[in-house]
Amino acid sequence: MRLEEASIAELQAAMGSGRLTARQLTEDYIERIQQFDQQGPHLRSVLEINPEALEIADALDEERRNTGPRGPLHGIPILLKDNIATTDQMETTAGSLALLGSRPRRDATVARKLREAGAILLGKTNLSEWANFRSDASSSGWSGRGGQTRNPYVLNRTPCGSSSGSGTAIAANLATAALGTETDGSILCPSAVSCLVGIKPTVGLTSRAGVVPIAHSQDTVGPMARTVADAAALLSAITGPDELDPTSHENPHPEAIDYTKFLDGNGLKGARIGVARDVYFGYSARADAIIEEAIEQLRSLGAEIIDPANIPTAKQMSESQSEMIVLLHEFKADLNSYLADLESSPVRSLEEIIAFNKAHATEELPYFGQEILLRAQETVGLDDSTYLHALEENRRFSRQEGIDAIMEQYNLDALIMPTGAPAWCIDVIDGDHPLGGSSQPAALAGYPAITVPAGFVFELPVGLTFMGRAYSEATLIRLAYAFEQGTHARRAPKYLDTIEVK
Repeated sequence: MRLEEASIAELQAAMGSGRLTARQLTEDYIERIQQFDQQGPHLRSVLEINPEALEIADALDEERRNTGPRGPLHGIPILLKDNIATTDQMETTAGSLALLGSRPRRDATVARKLREAGAILLGKTNLSEWANFRSDASSSGWSGRGGQTRNPYVLNRTPCGSSSGSGTAIAANLATAALGTETDGSILCPSAVSCLVGIKPTVGLTSRAGVVPIAHSQDTVGPMARTVADAAALLSAITGPDELDPTSHENPHPEAIDYTKFLDGNGLKGARIGVARDVYFGYSARADAIIEEAIEQLRSLGAEIIDPANIPTAKQMSESQSEMIVLLHEFKADLNSYLADLESSPVRSLEEIIAFNKAHATEELPYFGQEILLRAQETVGLDDSTYLHALEENRRFSRQEGIDAIMEQYNLDALIMPTGAPAWCIDVIDGDHPLGGSSQPAALAGYPAITVPAGFVFELPVGLTFMGRAYSEATLIRLAYAFEQGTHARRAPKYLDTIEVK
């Protein structure tokens, strides 16, 4: 069967009928990684291939023959962002050379859940080093370990970050789907610029245990896939409470949810959708034009559009320094805890990472510095009143005075806005040049958001974000699926070198 753009359901049907095996599928993806990632367009999205992948595939094929498949992910190759720990032969480095050779005590909970579901952990993807929390002048998709990941649609454009390798790899059909992580935009942005569906779950819906952290108040793990159905299937496999992550016990619906049950092609009929214009429109006329067309498509698919439905605190959130204060404090505390829990590691603290980077500046600091790490090291702990005030302000602005307020006012099912502008040019000298984005409200609130392909600007994808209240993933998936099925905006990349100017 044709591998490119194949869905989980199509692959399962082929394996169920005997037309395909997990081993054949894994071999095909490995060949494609060699062809497109290591050669050809040289995407640099996959850091390493699991040396046990074919052996795992053989065992899963044998299990299918003897007892049948475990579920929809049985024999499906999945890539993991390289900040998600595994105890196999693969590294877990967050893109940093400082963590090469470190060994976790256990798989990250989401990795363990994927193994239990029968997925094949195919490899680890490149990322913006330390999940893009190292420098104010960073280039998204660059790490000391992996170099610069490229956007498969136009190769000199950013893959965005920090889950850049996961986005590029799945857009280029180097695996069926991938896991990314998000603190603020790191699933949504790389998914949008690679014409993918990305789900940023409610903080606590998926465990963060075993994931190299930035900040426990905002970090979350979620799927990146070519279709809403594939993303929903992957999300279904990784949710649930975890004793290693206390936040995961806050879910009011702790039982496992099959999110594929909410894939309703008529899911927009009667839905009340608010357009959050203030701050989240106006920075890119071309992205706005794509989303204006999407709004009309939503209407034609049966949604009731409330326009505008502005988040009252949007400007306060965007102008406040509270988010960075929280991230700096939590990064130092959370990273030091992660490093201390490793079975072995060349570095055991943020202070030692900073020293490592200075000692290996040629490899780690050739383009930009580590000023964010230095500022984080200066923080004095999570009982600091400055941190506590900033955390309270973040939650108040984003939750009760923000997303909750506007959704209650208009009785909304979701808010929508452009995910971001078309991808900017890669610039390792001066760093990223983003025009704007819409991830902050959900990031600060810890609420869910989904980006779905909406259209193209000169071969560059633009995504539409659906954002909702805590644990409203089922509703957002229903709305996103109906929009996807009504528009079919995704198309595979062409690996253009640049955008031609005539």
